[in-house]
Amino acid sequence: MSALDDSQWALLMAVAARVTPETAGLDDTGKRDFKGLIDTALGQRPAAVQKQFGTLLKIVRLAPVFRYGKPFDKLSPQQQDAVLAWFQDAPVTLLRKGTWGLKAMVFMGYYGRPEAAAQVHWTPEFDGNTELARRHNERIAGGAS
Repeated sequence: MSALDDSQWALLMAVAARVTPETAGLDDTGKRDFKGLIDTALGQRPAAVQKQFGTLLKIVRLAPVFRYGKPFDKLSPQQQDAVLAWFQDAPVTLLRKGTWGLKAMVFMGYYGRPEAAAQVHWTPEFDGNTELARRHNERIAGGAS
């Protein structure tokens, strides 16, 4: 089962196209991989976090009605950018944090795909905590003498 329903995925793809424009050009395989990465990440979060993410998507979709008379996915690209910029710098901390979390999910979904990672020469270290612990232990051992 997917962490997001079809309408939430459609909105997330509309947001993604503004955050990372290359997302709009993904083929079916790229979209499947993008969704798979995000779905896995959301699926590993508690149900409350999944619900918060869904609620944030609803807010992003409906809040523009008050200013533009239309939901997010019916706005022009320039209006969508303005909405996302407002949320990113919103006076309400929870909206700012949520927007940055939303953007982080989009970045992860796009750049986490092997094809995109290769294009930007990103070679992630999947065992980074072990490396950090090793360096920490070396510093402690070096300072003990």
